[in-house]
Amino acid sequence: MDNELFELAQRLGTILKSKDKKIATAESCTGGWIAQIITEVSGSSAWFDRGFVTYSNAAKVQMLGVKPETLDKYGAVSAQTATEMANGALAHSDADYAIAVTGIAGPDGGTAEKPVGTVFIAWAYKNRDVNLIQKKLTGNRHQVRRQTVKIALEGVEL
Repeated sequence: MDNELFELAQRLGTILKSKDKKIATAESCTGGWIAQIITEVSGSSAWFDRGFVTYSNAAKVQMLGVKPETLDKYGAVSAQTATEMANGALAHSDADYAIAVTGIAGPDGGTAEKPVGTVFIAWAYKNRDVNLIQKKLTGNRHQVRRQTVKIALEGVEL
C-alpha cells in the first residue's frame, strides 16, 4: 500500500466524517485508484458515497451525463469534460463533494496539443463553483496516475 496516499485519504475522511459529508469520485485515467485508496481507510463507508470509473466516452455520457457535444468539441481530456464529470458525479450520487480526473497517462495517446502527462482534475461542491486545474505531469504511466491521485486528494476544499 502507498502510505502517502493512504494518509491523504485518511485525513480527508476524518474531515468529511466530522462534517457529516460524503464524497464521490469520477475517474478516467486513474481507473478507480482514488476510490480504491479511499476504501483502504476503515470506516470510509461513512463518508465515501460511490465511485464512477468512466474510462470510455460512452461511460462518461451514460453514467455521468457528460454531453456528447462536449466530447466531440473538446475531447475526453479537457477542462470541459472534467467539469461535466465532476458535476455529473454530484448529480448521480448522494455526495456533497466530487472529484473528477481525466488525462493521458501514456505511454501512448499524447498529441502535440495534449502530450502524455496532461491531466485535468475537477472538484465539484454542492452550491459552489467547480474548481479545476490542468497539470502537465512527467514520468511513466504509473507515476502520472499516482501523481494525479495525490493532487486530486490534496485539492479537496472542505
